[in-house]
Amino acid sequence: MAENVRKSRIRSRLRYPHTPHHLLNLHRHCDIRSYFLPLLPSPPPGAQPPSATGPPLKVYMYDLPRRFNVGMLNRKSTEQAPVTARTWPTWPRNSGLKRQHSVEYWMMGSLLFDGDGGDGREAVRVSDPELADAFFVPFFSSLSFNTHGHHMTDPATEIDHQLQIDVLKILGESKYWQRSGGRDHVIPLTHPNAFRFLRPQINASIQIVVDFGRYPHVMSNLSKDVVSPYVHVVDSFTDDNHSNPYESRTTLLFFQGRTFRKDEGIVRVKLAKNLAGYDDVHYERSVATGDNIKASSQRMRSSKFCLHPAGDTPSSCRLFDAIVSHCVPVIVSDEIELPFEDEIDYTKFSLFFSFKEALEPGYMVDQLRKFPKDRWIEMWRQLNAISHHFEFHYPPEKEDAVNMLWRQVKHKLPAVKLAVHRNRRLKIPDWWRRRNCSQQHMVADRKFSIQTRIAYSRQHSD
Repeated sequence: MAENVRKSRIRSRLRYPHTPHHLLNLHRHCDIRSYFLPLLPSPPPGAQPPSATGPPLKVYMYDLPRRFNVGMLNRKSTEQAPVTARTWPTWPRNSGLKRQHSVEYWMMGSLLFDGDGGDGREAVRVSDPELADAFFVPFFSSLSFNTHGHHMTDPATEIDHQLQIDVLKILGESKYWQRSGGRDHVIPLTHPNAFRFLRPQINASIQIVVDFGRYPHVMSNLSKDVVSPYVHVVDSFTDDNHSNPYESRTTLLFFQGRTFRKDEGIVRVKLAKNLAGYDDVHYERSVATGDNIKASSQRMRSSKFCLHPAGDTPSSCRLFDAIVSHCVPVIVSDEIELPFEDEIDYTKFSLFFSFKEALEPGYMVDQLRKFPKDRWIEMWRQLNAISHHFEFHYPPEKEDAVNMLWRQVKHKLPAVKLAVHRNRRLKIPDWWRRRNCSQQHMVADRKFSIQTRIAYSRQHSD
């Protein structure tokens, strides 16, 4: 654990070399967004989310050239005019794991669609920005990372870097971005390395993320951002109507994937050792090829429980593959955040184990073997009932993942509007946050000063 903390601090220092350590760590003690951003308050205790009923969110979408979005799906095309509903391309079937980060594509498509969505549409596009409740930035930052070089030394990464520079230039010249400081702008960032070069410059925006594992809370946090599901890569189990689903699923616990991961993902290596030797447990090391994805889909459908240990980040696509396969998720992650959790109770169809519990030899398997059949069947029924919330469609469908995401954005807007209005009349940095956190800032500063003096004295005593 100490080694993981040390590595986390090193990564933070590499990402933000000009920010003192005590500020990078201060978010653990209090909300320090007031250091960088005006107030973005959390909802009051007991507050209920807005109803799903009511008028759809009015969203203005920037008309960006195709190189910022669908142009990356067909790099041979020279067309640069903004895409329309008539020219909207289908997502390529051979995209492999790129699909899991394609939330940006489905959200953009939902705004382009000009057909009849009935009462199920949570967001509609408006051509007049003065009428907009929110603004959508159709930059495929996750696809850009996946397309333009994964390693910082790859020459192709400069394309990704330049796209980020260009989109920020466009936003910086927009009076609507300037008016709110970007707070009412929605930007999908579902790959942990999306917008990797200039992400601090979009701190204030409503970010669509899959978790908060890679960035300090001053950049991304639950009070202003929206947690999205990954787009599942296995086929949905649409005809799961077996008369005896419990007995038809002969594997107790299933996992297939990489076992050597960073940070919290080290738990996968330890689980591989703990789960070896059980006849009813399938724990397989593999990479995500087309054939392996198909095999994984079939095995999920024949398993009662599907293991979801943390990977490089607290969440992964595997959880949502399990949901659409109606395999009860077994979640092992101490820091996971889940999508739509103000509307969906995951305990009704998932089991949760802490790292400590999961790594105790024999404990997790024993608990799963003793799990009552009637409770498992009820969870299986719940999975059948809620899995449509994790499906991405074009055209969008009522209560599908895209509409659920837009509803989450709607939930964030009251706090955003308060922050925007409040910031317009404040003459000094946010006094309320500063007063409430001042003592903790002083403690952190004092600790930092003491550590500096100790390090200095040690250096000169050697």
